[in-house]
Amino acid sequence: MHTPSLQDITAPEGICYGCGGSNPHGLHIKSRWDADGIHVIAEHLPEAQYSGWPDLVYGGLIAMLVDCHSNWTAMAYHYRNEQREPGSLPRIDCVTGNLGIKFIKPTPMGVTLTLRARVEGDVGRKSRVVCEVYAGDVLTALGDSVFVRVDTRQLSDSAHGRER
Repeated sequence: MHTPSLQDITAPEGICYGCGGSNPHGLHIKSRWDADGIHVIAEHLPEAQYSGWPDLVYGGLIAMLVDCHSNWTAMAYHYRNEQREPGSLPRIDCVTGNLGIKFIKPTPMGVTLTLRARVEGDVGRKSRVVCEVYAGDVLTALGDSVFVRVDTRQLSDSAHGRER
């Protein structure tokens, strides 16, 4: 039996290009708690159009995967910290405060990428997430980013020039 992803449980209506299940053109990445209870894992096999150099994955795709997966890691962490089931109300949402990517080795095409993320610490609404990207057993990129817990209504209002 396959465990439902955090995206499917929490936001089946999501439209994010990277992880939104309702985006017909998106990548539909799926993040799940690892058996160790510390890491959140996702796998993705890049399609040919996401090549940067011949036979290598485009770095922008890696950054997007790290961004989406790390964000879900932060949200899952907050649910767990509050001893709540993912998707329970009120909904927990986070946005990217800072996205850091270190490209360690070229990432080959044709290999399933495994993203392995964990929250390294949190202060108030901010969580630091470290995300490792593996091509097979080889670490090819490392994300070190900050995600901020938000009220999505306020976020939408602010983005559209409406103050509460």
